[in-house]
Amino acid sequence: MAERPIVATYSIVACDLEAEQWGVSVQSKFLSVGSVVPWAEPHVGAIATQAYANPRYGPNGLELLRQGLSAQEIVDRLTSEDDGRDHRQLGIVDGRGDAATYTGTGCHDWAGGRTGPCFAAQGNILVSAATVDALAETFEATAGKPLAKRLLDCLAAAQAAGGDKRGRQSAAVLVHHVQDYPYLSLRVDEHAYPVAELRRVFEVARCQLMPFIDGMPTREDPIGKLPKSIADMLMVPPPFRPGGGGSGL
Repeated sequence: MAERPIVATYSIVACDLEAEQWGVSVQSKFLSVGSVVPWAEPHVGAIATQAYANPRYGPNGLELLRQGLSAQEIVDRLTSEDDGRDHRQLGIVDGRGDAATYTGTGCHDWAGGRTGPCFAAQGNILVSAATVDALAETFEATAGKPLAKRLLDCLAAAQAAGGDKRGRQSAAVLVHHVQDYPYLSLRVDEHAYPVAELRRVFEVARCQLMPFIDGMPTREDPIGKLPKSIADMLMVPPPFRPGGGGSGL
């Protein structure tokens, strides 16, 4: 088989069963990594598809999760049916918190993954295994914090441990809660310091976006309950809102 392009990426897929949240965080030396790698669905699971990514792993994997297959069963199914499996990397956590990771033999060094309760961490074209170790160890060490914060802390620790051999370009975090729409979906598509920028945007979102999402319509409440304080805050120009952000233009 001819050599295929490999996109260097490291990610962690994880869940907080008590909070009923499933999510993915990812950084890459690839434009708009958040448009390809992360997939999630509440009470179903989360998936990261990377390296020479097969984007069909996302929707196909979620469908298999809905059918009740385990994370490992889905990794086995998806890769066995894919002639390009040697160039793929995949991480899955299912609705029960079981996890699996896969690294094809054609992924460039350093490449590999680790799993534990409620997480799968993986990466390719990394400086060393320390990047994936940092993802795993940070997730384990931050138990009790909100899932989105843990996922962002994992990216920062992984970058500090070495990260991608070629540098950095984009990053993303995706978290699903109990509704069909994302609870948090943030992307930095092109930036010299994407994780730092993603963490900055998260602090703005924590003050401005997440309270709004908490008041959005749901299956149980199709009208929604947006607090007046949030509605009033959104009438203020962005630089003057809690958390700042925006140019006000």
